Amino acid sequence: MKIDVLTIFPEMFETVTKASVFGKAVEKNIFSVTIHNIREYAANKHKQVDDYPYGGGHGMVMSPQPLFDALISIVPQKMSDKTHVIFFSPRGKIFNQEMAVNFASSEHMILVCGHYEGIDQRVIDRFVDHEISIGDFIVTGGELPAMVFMDSVCRLLPGVLGNPSSAIDESFSRGLLEYPQYTRPQTYEGLEVPEVLLSGNHKLIQRFRTIESLKATLDRRPDLIESAILTPEEKFYLEDIKKNSV
Repeated sequence: MKIDVLTIFPEMFETVTKASVFGKAVEKNIFSVTIHNIREYAANKHKQVDDYPYGGGHGMVMSPQPLFDALISIVPQKMSDKTHVIFFSPRGKIFNQEMAVNFASSEHMILVCGHYEGIDQRVIDRFVDHEISIGDFIVTGGELPAMVFMDSVCRLLPGVLGNPSSAIDESFSRGLLEYPQYTRPQTYEGLEVPEVLLSGNHKLIQRFRTIESLKATLDRRPDLIESAILTPEEKFYLEDIKKNSV
């Protein structure tokens, strides 16, 4: 997979692309990340990339010229349906795990990081395939959403995680929140690890984890329960949880 990032703050990506699992995956050429400074494409002598909005209003808007030229230089014409131009915006579709899985099959992603009051709509109309939001809140620019997006998608690529099953058995992978996790020591500050996890009985452990996953989802994200595809066994456990919580 190839990733191109358009930003006016390229330094923000230096640590992310070199550290932890993400950095090791880049070193192993599982995917590549190229950062493009939008200011370098500005045609004016002051490298200004924003201007006042037509029609009035607060703030500034990112100008079309630098973004047009940057995008044309990266992908003069889209050669593959697996190339996606993504703009991060509060108006976008809320990002979720299902979308991450779908984007993980892409060959090429171009991530556009906006600032100020947004970018000129003509850039979106001409180039953007997907407008994405990482949640119902506002951040200063598109850089942090782009980093979250890259991490979420790229960790699903083969070879990125040391244990491939780690990307499967976790929150949202099946539409439910993950069960609680414990590690050594068995007792800490008077708090005990649940005995079932020490039993060695894999069937009972799986039952415990399934029930705890359902409990957490019902308590914290009941909206997920409505759309989750549950097995008959999970439906039975869920009904029992609801009865006992009344």
